[in-house]
Amino acid sequence: MLASDKDKTRVNLPMPYGWFHVLYSHELEVGQSKPLNYFDQELVAFRTESGVAKVVDAYCPHMGAHLGYGVRSHSGTGAAVVGESIVCPFHGWQYNGEGQCTKIPYSAKVPPRIQRGEQVLGSWQVREMNQTIMVWYHPEGIAPLFEPELIPEAAADNDAWTAPHIVSRDIYTHMQEIGENAVDAAHFHFVHGTDEIPEVAAQVFDGHSMHGSLSTRQPTPRGVVDANIENRSVGPGLSHVWFTGICDTLLLASLTPVTKTHTRANYAYIQKKEALAGGNAKLGAALLANLDRQQAEDIIIWNRKKHYKRPLLCNADGAFMQFRRWYSQFLVE
Repeated sequence: MLASDKDKTRVNLPMPYGWFHVLYSHELEVGQSKPLNYFDQELVAFRTESGVAKVVDAYCPHMGAHLGYGVRSHSGTGAAVVGESIVCPFHGWQYNGEGQCTKIPYSAKVPPRIQRGEQVLGSWQVREMNQTIMVWYHPEGIAPLFEPELIPEAAADNDAWTAPHIVSRDIYTHMQEIGENAVDAAHFHFVHGTDEIPEVAAQVFDGHSMHGSLSTRQPTPRGVVDANIENRSVGPGLSHVWFTGICDTLLLASLTPVTKTHTRANYAYIQKKEALAGGNAKLGAALLANLDRQQAEDIIIWNRKKHYKRPLLCNADGAFMQFRRWYSQFLVE
């Protein structure tokens, strides 16, 4: 069968489940709340006075006010946070991160569900690590099936690595289309202009995780060096990419679906301070600039390409179909 463009839908895939980035830790201060728009729905993140990040559904079950937009002294920011609860700006009802109503300030008698301590507001499983706030999404409400991985290099108190250099981008395609780059060595030469197509040293699919390794020779002001790109994905939304050989750099790449065909990409780069010493700071900055340029080049392709269920592949195209079989476990129709 010939590939056809008769179907005007460029990508028709369901939203994947997994752990997904919603904010960087520094973006949510103690006592602060923020509206979020992910998974085709409205959410609100808030940090309690004890410092714990919480995420709940956006609309107050009392009369439907949005909890992410404050009034009066909180106008222009999120709703107030008191103790461990977020405060509805409409009538002052308070909700904790588990979705229980903890206070109705003007009524001594409360609805039975609230009196029994039942959950009345949707709440989300949250993990905070690697300077990132993540939530678990599953279209059927199933509890987490795996956990994100702790990356010691990305700890906020790891003084051996730089503070993150963060780049955020909106990409108008399904997340799978972006993820396929991890197994596409050939595109480096044609899209990014590398002298050679990197050699695939390893490609392993194991349960909810995936690991790959590319070897390449890169020209630098100090001559051609042997470089390596190691990538590891945990679910469809979280990837960690190590660049070694030029200037040790770690990329924490997070993809989160806004809708099925609108992905928000957050890229946080950290570099080993030791690798930047001895006049190498410019080399490190040049590497980040080059990686940023490559992302922009990829987006030109991603925003316009069409997903083919059965692409016409050649022998040297890499592990595309293995990747798709692995990725399919996260897609629930």
